[in-house]
Parts: sequence; C-alpha cells; structure tokens
Amino acid sequence: MIDLSIIPTPCYVCEEAMLERNLKILDRVQKESGAKILLALKGFAMWSTFDLVGKYLAGTSASGLHEAMLGRETMDKEVHTYSPAFKEEEIETIARISDHLIFNSPNQVRRFLKTAKSANPQISCGLRVNPEFSSAPVDLYNPCGLYSRLGTTIDNFDSNLLDGLEGLHFHALCEQNVDALESVLDAFEEKFGAYIPKMKWINFGGGHHITRKDYDVARLIDVIREFKSRHGNVTVYLEPGEAVGWQTGPLVASVLDIVHNGMDIAILDVSAEAHMPDTLAMPYRAEVRGAGKAGEKRYTYRLGGNTCLAGDIMGDYSFDEPLEIGDKIVFEDQIHYTMVKSTTFNGVQHPSIAIWTKKNELEIVRRFGYEDFKYRLS
Repeated sequence: MIDLSIIPTPCYVCEEAMLERNLKILDRVQKESGAKILLALKGFAMWSTFDLVGKYLAGTSASGLHEAMLGRETMDKEVHTYSPAFKEEEIETIARISDHLIFNSPNQVRRFLKTAKSANPQISCGLRVNPEFSSAPVDLYNPCGLYSRLGTTIDNFDSNLLDGLEGLHFHALCEQNVDALESVLDAFEEKFGAYIPKMKWINFGGGHHITRKDYDVARLIDVIREFKSRHGNVTVYLEPGEAVGWQTGPLVASVLDIVHNGMDIAILDVSAEAHMPDTLAMPYRAEVRGAGKAGEKRYTYRLGGNTCLAGDIMGDYSFDEPLEIGDKIVFEDQIHYTMVKSTTFNGVQHPSIAIWTKKNELEIVRRFGYEDFKYRLS
C-alpha cells in the first residue's frame, strides 16, 4: 500500500507490483496462444518502466515519428508504426527505426512504400483495414464508426497492392472483452479473409481489456489459436495500451481550499481538464479512494481543479469525515491515458511522475516546473 504521507502532490504514482501483475497476464497470453503483444504507447508511455515492460512484451506500437523514436530509444524491441497519414519529410526516418510500417490507405501505400523499403530493406509493411463492425461503447473511440477515416474499407481495398505488403491490421475495440473481438473477427474474415493466406502477420489492434478482472483470458487464447489454425499459423499481434497500465496507480492530489456556493466545493491542486482529460471526454467518473457518490456518505463535496475553466470539475463525492485543507485526495487508476494526454493548461503545475517500487519505496522519476510550461510555447 502506498504511503500517502510521503507523496508530494500533485503526483502520478505507478505501482510497480501492479504493473508487473498485468504484464504477467499478457505474457501468459503470448506463451499459450503464440501471439505477440506490443505496448501501445498512445495509452501508456511511462518509459521509466520500460526495462520491466520489455522483459515481458514483444515491443511497442507507435502512432508516428515521436512515439516510434521513444519505443526504439527506451525499449529497443520490435517497433510497429501506424499513422492515419505519414508525412513525406518523416517517412524515411520512421522506416529506418521501425520493424513494421502500417499504412492507412492505398494512396499512402502507393506514395510511400518504395521510399520505406529503400530506407529499410528489412521492414515489413502492411495496411490497416476497416472491417466496418464495432461494438465500441463511445462514438469518440469507435474507429469503425460511420465516415471513419481510420483504415481502408473493402470497397476501397486494392488487391493489386498486396505484392508489396506482408500484413493486415485492424482496430475496432475499446475497453472490451473477447466476445467483442470474436464479432470483429467474423466481420474481418468475411470481408478480407481471401487475402489472409498472402500475409505473414495479422494485427488485431488494441482495445482488448485483457487485464481487467472479468476478462476471459482463456477464451482469448483459444480465439487466437483457432484463428492461427484456420490461416496457416499466421503470426498474430495485439497492441493493448490501457491493459498494460490498467489499475497500476493513482493520481494523488491535495485540498487547497474549501468554498461554499450552494454546496461545499473542494479546490484541488490537480485539474480534470489538464491532468484527467478522459473524465471530461469519455466521459466517466473517476473513483476516489474512500469516497462514495453524492449523498451516500455524510459529507458531500464537489471536487474541482485549480484552473479558471468553469467546467474543470471532477464530480461530486461524499466522505465519512469532513475534508480539511491539506487532505490528500486519491484518484484511482490514473496511469493509462492520463500522462499521455496531460497538459499544462493555465500554467497549472504538472503532476510529478513516480514509481512505488516492489520494495515499498517511493522513486520520483520526474518533476515538472516553469521551464516545462514555457518551452511548450514560444
């Protein structure tokens, strides 16, 4: 258990033991299914943990040049790079540091395939396809929704390009169980199954909530095995991000002030807008340690951020005891899709990044100050 008394706030704290727990579950999938699992950097990019992550996973998946560079520099295992559209001035650099390069459209294949292979003759190139099926719960995170720009539909697929490609990639899930994957696979194989025998690998994308307590890991292993058996033992990749960082640590804040305007309002040294953006975009209610819903416990407070944005609100929570200035507020499960999206909006203090080690010691790996705010601007 983290010793809150020694945590400086604001601070993201990754619990090493919980991270390794997730990695062992993912490694079980690899060993028992024969699939390879990549860390999707868009969901979890805390590279100070990559020595540990690299002991279990096959590498990283990147969404462009900078993530590809990060994966190569900090883990240096397989680097798979996909972008909705590559830029001409970046493609050679990306190709040189990537093992797989995945194009989003036939236009991008025609434009950049020859350049990529010239820059890196060993690179394996593929195409992202859109199976036009998804049960993703939120439109904002549905890559197969109506008018999606992500991936090539069967109507726009050009089989003449396959001679230069070795893999197909799809991504259709969002925080979902294996039953959702099975439905997507049905659609993928119905539309693109004729082309799978020509491929060396198929990438099932991300959104697999493999480390969630109710996820059917055994069924996932069977699904992958069955797919490989149907298709000549083709190599299968998965690239979860959230499943790696899932429930690996909190964002710890402090109460700066308490005001009253129709209800009690606690102002914290973190910001929903800057430090917990998914709570506003998804939206979802972050769990606060020891708190309940409004009115559930004796003392109810609205928790708000220390910015001038009126809507910078985490929500209404109730507590057994009244809050006091200086109290620690612990927002659970804030390691994935938090640091990667955080900003210094309004010049607010960016949370420090820390690891709570398996030895029950606090290791502060990064503190942020004025210079970090200033040099994001000009």
